[in-house]
Amino acid sequence: MKITKDLYQGSLALLTDFYQLTMAYAYWKSGKAEQEAVFNLFFRKHPFQGGFTIAAGLDYIVDYCKNFKFSEEDLSYLATMKGKDGQLLFESGFLDYLREMKFTCDIAAVEEGTVVFPNTPLVRVKGPLIQCQLLETPLLNIINFQSLIATKSARINLAAKGDPVLEFGLRRAQGIDGGLAASRAAYIGGCTSTSNVMAGKLFGIPVSGTHAHSWIMSFETEIEAFEAYADAFPDQSIFLVDTYDTINGIKNAIKVGNALRRNGKEMVGIRIDSGDLAYFSNIAREMLDEAGFSEAKIVASNDLDEHIITSLKGQESSINVWGVGTKLVTAFDQPALGGVYKLSAIKDEKGEWIPKIKLSQQSLKINIPGFHTIKRFFSKGKAVADMIYLEDQELNPQAALIIDPNDPTRRKRMMPAFYQEELLLKPIFEKGKLVYELPTIVKIRERVQSQLDSLDKTHKRLVNPHLYPIGLEENLHQLRMELVLKAKQVDTGNEAEN
Repeated sequence: MKITKDLYQGSLALLTDFYQLTMAYAYWKSGKAEQEAVFNLFFRKHPFQGGFTIAAGLDYIVDYCKNFKFSEEDLSYLATMKGKDGQLLFESGFLDYLREMKFTCDIAAVEEGTVVFPNTPLVRVKGPLIQCQLLETPLLNIINFQSLIATKSARINLAAKGDPVLEFGLRRAQGIDGGLAASRAAYIGGCTSTSNVMAGKLFGIPVSGTHAHSWIMSFETEIEAFEAYADAFPDQSIFLVDTYDTINGIKNAIKVGNALRRNGKEMVGIRIDSGDLAYFSNIAREMLDEAGFSEAKIVASNDLDEHIITSLKGQESSINVWGVGTKLVTAFDQPALGGVYKLSAIKDEKGEWIPKIKLSQQSLKINIPGFHTIKRFFSKGKAVADMIYLEDQELNPQAALIIDPNDPTRRKRMMPAFYQEELLLKPIFEKGKLVYELPTIVKIRERVQSQLDSLDKTHKRLVNPHLYPIGLEENLHQLRMELVLKAKQVDTGNEAEN
């Protein structure tokens, strides 16, 4: 297959699953294309067996929706598609409809960098059924991956306890687009820099890096390599000391550090990429301190993640900068977030919203119906619960009962007088027009930190975190149960007797 140079420059309307197009055609054919609908994008379970998830990718969604259109090249390709009977799959009238279609949806979303929880909508799309349907795959592609990586990054940075974490996983990332999105999400999640120079250019992320073992190996001796690197970068020399012998490498770094100091410069530090990181970092700290380099940093790499960093911290290692690559950008041990996109309401001919339910043998997979939104409650600056409720529902001003959507026995009474409240879904597009001012990536990164600060430490534990309360307002819970019973054609009276 020929890959053209404008692969990432032109229309992305065909970046979708084939069944989205067949459904779109069937909607058009049946006269339902313009029927108004509401879809919600959410996930059912935190990644990494954690207690929180970081929402990321909204910036990409805005860019995608602003440029959403079918190009002539897209339509020409669709015009060639044939069914099993050998006939053209799509009528020319449908292709004309796609050619003239303008993005007119309303989109509301939680702001990028927000801490989010299962079953709560991250993105809500309202508009013509055909447009809502065509947005499913790209929105999931964007939100699932970036939220996954931002969450992994946040966990790693929590484990580092304030030490700088450098992301340098590009060479192990899932392709070009995966590498760029991962670098962006990793920075949002808390990393201080990336090795990905293109990500630095496109997103304004600080870039960092030193040298590889190949640099050392290209010289006759290790000390020659260090001297040449110090000559090239006298103000930012970090020496990789484990090419041949780590202890001797540290000694050579100290020799070159002394030469730098005589010239009025200062060695930044050393990097260890193999072996017993706790042991060698402590030896390095002793040697550096004795030589007068108490400010020199000790950078560690070598397949690190939040659990290894926690272990090294527990061993009282002397590492104070962490280089994390593969296990961050590939979200090692969980390849996908598992976000879904479900129809929750549709307008009938009278203009009334009809809530929709999807059933499953697993209660976890029964969606939340209706045109709903989210409110977060705070007490003394800490987030204490999220409530999902119908947007047009008049709430009890004295107290609201929230009920866990997966376990109705878990209930919590929220009394507004004792809490501060925040509506989490913000308007992003209204009738296809962007109404939201996108924050800078630095502001998004700062939001992640403030959001994590608002969580109790028990929710941020890497292992067996405490469950954050999320619930349906009782009227929404009741609606959901009624729709489930109706869909199953169960008589509630008989059910109660059984």
